[in-house]
Amino acid sequence: MNHPYPIMMNLSGRRCLVVGGGAVAERKVKSLLQAGAHVTIVSTEFTEGLMEMENHADVVLYRQTFDPSIMIDKSSDFTAYILVVAATNDAKVNAHVHEIASRNGQLVNVVDQPQLSSFIVPSVVRRGKLVIAVSTGGASPSAARKFAQELDNAYGEEYETYLDFLSDLRLLIQSRVADKQARQRVFKEMLEWDVLAKIRDGTFESWKEKLYITLEKEPWMQE
Repeated sequence: MNHPYPIMMNLSGRRCLVVGGGAVAERKVKSLLQAGAHVTIVSTEFTEGLMEMENHADVVLYRQTFDPSIMIDKSSDFTAYILVVAATNDAKVNAHVHEIASRNGQLVNVVDQPQLSSFIVPSVVRRGKLVIAVSTGGASPSAARKFAQELDNAYGEEYETYLDFLSDLRLLIQSRVADKQARQRVFKEMLEWDVLAKIRDGTFESWKEKLYITLEKEPWMQE
């Protein structure tokens, strides 16, 4: 049995197409914009939320029915969009979008039709740099949302502070510690520090200040 390949995709500055103008399409557009994508939306009607996005620098609205020619960059004859979402309430239109996108070699997601999708969108829990994606492979989106909610309850806002701390300290160690073994030792030790408890009880900032002072005194730290 083949399993989906998990991937975190960088869409910053990339062009994406959403076909549909309803509430589901609006949610898809918002998530794509959060990822830094440039989004083109095609529909004869739009939600109020999508209408409000019309002047957004990264949004283009086309008030028309779906036309396959929109998926080709006429200046180069290449596909215009790296990723396509079919989110209309018309199964025939969604299937048509899937057919054209698949023929073009474009990644396509057909809402509520995993069998027609080359990728599915998982339920996501975000805490700053921490991203937890939950998928049931299309078996039960409701179950995926339930599991994601349980994770959302388990991983509080303190994890955002924690990951920012680990990221900043890792960059410092990489730039100041020449010895590879010393770097790896510190990276492992970082995970043993009870940082989350300090964030929760309000002692984190004072502890961090003392930590940085201590690190500066270590012989393996370079100027």
